[in-house]
Amino acid sequence: MDEDMQTPIILGRPFMATARTLIDVEAGTLTLRVQDQSVVFSLFEATKRPGDVHDCMRVDVLDSLLHAEIMPRLTCDPLLNVLHGFENKNTEDEEVLEYVSALGSVPFQPPRWRHVFESLGEPKKLLQPSKVQPPKLELKVLPEHLKYAYLGADSSLPVIIAADLSSTEEDKLLRILRSHQDAIGWTIADIKGISPTICMHKILMEDGVKPAIDAQRRLNPIMKEVVRNEVMKLLDAGMIYPISDSKWISPTQVVPKRSGITVVKNDNNELVPTRLTTGWRMCVDYRKINAGTRKDHFPLPFIDQMLERLAGRAFYCFLDGYSGYNQIPVAPEDQEKTTFTCPFGTFAYRRMPFGLCNAPATFQRCMMSIFTGLVEHVVEVFMDDFSVFGDSFDQCLQNLSLVLERCIKTNLVLNWEKCHFMVKQGIVLGHLISNRGIEVDKAKIDAIEKLPPPTTVKSVRSFLGHAGFYRRFIKEFSKISRPLCDLLAKDAPFVFDEACLEAFKKLKTLLTTAPIIAAPDWSLPFELMCDASDYAVGAVLGQRKDRLPQVIYYASRTLNDAQLNYATTEKELLAVVFPLEKFRSYLVGAKVIVYTDHAALKYLLSKKKC
Repeated sequence: MDEDMQTPIILGRPFMATARTLIDVEAGTLTLRVQDQSVVFSLFEATKRPGDVHDCMRVDVLDSLLHAEIMPRLTCDPLLNVLHGFENKNTEDEEVLEYVSALGSVPFQPPRWRHVFESLGEPKKLLQPSKVQPPKLELKVLPEHLKYAYLGADSSLPVIIAADLSSTEEDKLLRILRSHQDAIGWTIADIKGISPTICMHKILMEDGVKPAIDAQRRLNPIMKEVVRNEVMKLLDAGMIYPISDSKWISPTQVVPKRSGITVVKNDNNELVPTRLTTGWRMCVDYRKINAGTRKDHFPLPFIDQMLERLAGRAFYCFLDGYSGYNQIPVAPEDQEKTTFTCPFGTFAYRRMPFGLCNAPATFQRCMMSIFTGLVEHVVEVFMDDFSVFGDSFDQCLQNLSLVLERCIKTNLVLNWEKCHFMVKQGIVLGHLISNRGIEVDKAKIDAIEKLPPPTTVKSVRSFLGHAGFYRRFIKEFSKISRPLCDLLAKDAPFVFDEACLEAFKKLKTLLTTAPIIAAPDWSLPFELMCDASDYAVGAVLGQRKDRLPQVIYYASRTLNDAQLNYATTEKELLAVVFPLEKFRSYLVGAKVIVYTDHAALKYLLSKKKC
C-alpha cells in the first residue's frame, strides 16, 4: 500500500506512518520516536489524571490543518471513520470492496451504555477572583463593638473592624488592609494554594496495610443536593479531580452543621439542652485509611500558656484561614488515597481535606513555618486561628502588616468574615481575652446556666466536661464535683440525690461568677495558698501586683484510697506537694511563697536536719 501523506496516523493505516511507533496494548502506552528522541503517552495515566482545561496538550499550528482535513470526514459511525478514504483507493481487491460495500447495508446502532453515576448538572459560571469581580455578599448583623468597612469601590470587599476607632486610626488600618488585599479572601476563587516547597501533606502507611474500598452511602434528596453543590464547588476551584482506578475509596456523609448549645422548651414545657442545626456540610469518612496511617506527632501549643501571652494587651487582630486545610497541597503520589465516592462519581483531592488523622499536625507545622520568627512575639498561632497583638495601636498595626506580608508571600488566604481587626477583646479558644486578663466565654456560660439537672450518666459526663473546661476559674472544683463524679464510677447506680443536685447548682453558680484570671508577671514572686479536706486537696496560684492579690490558676484533685488514710498533717503536706508539681513550669527559677493554715507544717519545714 502506497504512502498517503494526507492520512492521519491511526492504527490500520499506511505502514510508513507508524513504522517508528511502539504500541503496548497491555501496558496502555504509545511510544513515538523522532530521530534520537521519544515520547511515551500512557492511556491509563491520562484517564486517571485528566489535564486542566488551561493546559496546553497540542501543537496549535496544526489546528487549522486538522480542522480543514479531518473534521469534514468525520461521521457518526466510528468504523467508517477508521476506514474513511478506502472508496477513493485504486484497488482491485474484491474482498476489500465487498467489505466496504457492506458498510451501508448494516444500520448503525449506538452502544448500549449508560452513565453509572448521576450527572452533576450544567456547570455554573466560574467564580472570578474578588479583585477581578467583587462578589455580592450577605452582610450579617454585627455586635455593637464591631462594624463593616470596605476596601473596594461601591461598598465592595467588606472587612470587620472595631467600631470605636477614631477616623485617623481607621484610615491607617484601611490603608494597610488595602495594600495587603491579596492576603484576604472573599470567595473560594481567591484561594491560590500554598506552595509545595513550603508544605505538602503526605499520607505514609504502616507496613502490611491493605487498601480498602468502601461503597457509597445512601443519601436523601436534601443530602444529595448538598453533596452536588460541594463537589461542583471543589471542581470549579480545582481542589478535586475525577479518578477511576484508586485503590483507596472512602464514603461521603452529610452531617448537620450545628450551632452552640441552646436550651429550648419541649412539648412538656421543659427546658432541654440542644444544638440547633444551622445547615449541612459534606464530610468524608477516612476512618479506614486513618487506622493504617503512620501518625504524625507534631505538637500543638498549650492553650493556657498561649492565652497568658495574649492577655493584658491593648489591641488585637483575630484572623482565621479561609478553608485552611484546603490551602495545603497533597503529595501527588498520595492523592489517590484521598478518593471519595458519591452519587456523582469518584474524586480525589489535590488539596488536604478534612478528616485525615495527620491533617492537624501538617497544618500546625505549615503555620509555624510560615510565621517563623513572629510566633510569641507578634502573633499566636493555634491551627487556623491567628491572634495578632500589640500594646498600642501603632504597634499592633505594625505587627499586622508583618503577618499580612507573610501571608502574601506564602499564598495563605484569610477569611474576611472571621477576621476582626483592631479590637480590644475577643474570643480565643473558648475564652474572652482582653487587657483585663482571661475570662470565661459568657455565651457558653449562659447556655450551661440554663441546663436542667442531668437524668442519665451520659448527661452527667457531658456537664462535667463542659464545666471542667473552666475548672481553672473554680476554686475547689474537685471537692465540689465529687458527688457528680461518683455517679460515673463503674457499676455505680444512678441516684441523683440531694448532694448531687447541690453540687450541680453550685458549679453553675461558680461558673456564672467566675473571676478574671490574670496573666503571670515573670518579674514578680509567686504565691501558693494550699488547703486540704478529708477527701480532696486544693491550691491557688497567684501574685501580688500593687499589693493587690491576683489569681492566676485554681487547681484541685480528690484523694485516692491510700491517701484517704493519711493523717491530717500528711494531707496538709500533700496539699503543698501537689501544687508544687502542678505548677512546676511556673515556679522553677522563681521565688515562691507558700501559705498554709496548718501550723505543724511550719515546724516540719523549718526543722533543721540532724
